[in-house]
Amino acid sequence: MKLKSELSRLSAGELLAGFAAHRFTPVDVVDEVTNNLAAMQDSLNVMVTDMFPAAKAAAREAAAAWKANEPTGPLCGVPVTVKDLIYVRDVRGCAGAPALTDFVPAADSAPVERLRKAGAVLTCKTTTCESGYKLTADSPLTGITRNPWNPARTAGGSSGGAAAAVAAGGGPLALGTDGVGSIRVPSAFCGVVGLKPTFGLVPRAPGFFPPSWASLAHTGPITRTVADAALMLSVIAGHDSRDAASLPVPVRSYAADDTVSDGCRVGFAPALGGVPVDPAVAAVVQAAVDDLARSGIAVRTVQPAFGPDLLESVLHPIALTEQAAAASGRDAAALAASDAEYRDVIARGKDYRGIDYITASYRRGQLREEFRRLFESIDLLITPTVAVAAFAAGTIGVDTIDGAPVDRHLGWSPFTWPMNLAGLPAATVPCGFTPGGLPVGLQIVGNWLAEETVLALAARLERLRPWGDRWPQGPAAPAPVFRADRNVAG
Repeated sequence: MKLKSELSRLSAGELLAGFAAHRFTPVDVVDEVTNNLAAMQDSLNVMVTDMFPAAKAAAREAAAAWKANEPTGPLCGVPVTVKDLIYVRDVRGCAGAPALTDFVPAADSAPVERLRKAGAVLTCKTTTCESGYKLTADSPLTGITRNPWNPARTAGGSSGGAAAAVAAGGGPLALGTDGVGSIRVPSAFCGVVGLKPTFGLVPRAPGFFPPSWASLAHTGPITRTVADAALMLSVIAGHDSRDAASLPVPVRSYAADDTVSDGCRVGFAPALGGVPVDPAVAAVVQAAVDDLARSGIAVRTVQPAFGPDLLESVLHPIALTEQAAAASGRDAAALAASDAEYRDVIARGKDYRGIDYITASYRRGQLREEFRRLFESIDLLITPTVAVAAFAAGTIGVDTIDGAPVDRHLGWSPFTWPMNLAGLPAATVPCGFTPGGLPVGLQIVGNWLAEETVLALAARLERLRPWGDRWPQGPAAPAPVFRADRNVAG
């Protein structure tokens, strides 16, 4: 797919500057973005439900506001997509589930409310797997979502449609969710920025699909630039009493200043817990870490001592039980059209006892304490985002990494889900490409509520290894090299 205009390649910050200078209007931008979304649908499959008529009406209102020099909010006229696990009022929300094909929520989720109030233009609902249960965005309802850098590869998930759309010119901003890596994995695979804020910083109620990943899921931005992630976080973060997990923290603005404070201590865990990492990914990440060190960042290698049974004894009893609870109202007939792997997840979740869940929650508390102690000696933790680059589209994962066997469902993403168990803020930033031309992400993890510090290091990496002018050209493109059935909602 070739973009018809440079407007869809601009960041949210650049769009806002252009609106203010009257160089172009929100109508121009939304027309281009919706054209691009429609054009990429056949090859990438990023949308569940488009909202194009409503988006164009909202763009006209935003254009009038800018013409009068009275923008309605900090994102006035900027297009944004919304993952289909998140409610948008009066727009079909399926959560990737055949049983929810006809569900239309009567309320916006809290972050969608805030995006509307900020003047953002909602363009479409993006693809996800059923209830966000796996780290791809494929579902029996919408099919396979593909990677814009190579459509034979997965976009990742479960916010795969969101990340692929941002990467391919479908707008600068996307709203995603992350229960075990579902913002960071697709962002890494598609070569964009993804931020999982501290658990509870961005409220979810009243419009989310609980209890899917109930105690694990974070809502956050997927963007092309770090500055855009900070801007979007400034809009959607803040306390909301309708969400019991919402943190009582004041509303504030986030910046993406790459001036990392003197003495900032960065720990690098190249193989968290001794997990295998694909050599091509490891080499790209190491080169990025070397660049950070040369820029004056104090980086030292750390080896957090997480138990080898963390996946089986802690994550699975919690995550699979919560997934089973999310489907508790569906009988066998309602689940008949679901993926076999999803039905297996539900069956496994139902097999856990209450004591298993509570014991795992106790171990989870111990993990949180291990992270607390770790952040006494460092300010930020950096890792590969994912242990592999994007694998074949239509598959759930890989069985081995560099000859070592791994869990096909989550074993290839061992760096993401521990951060959900601990509720820590974590961002992925593009840091390079494999020899085969697939993006690689670097994960930056901060202490609780340390989003500003995470964004600062992310901005530093963005400056050292810029990627913003690189766009996917299809599967035949050479590997880039760094410098230094949808429904219409009216």
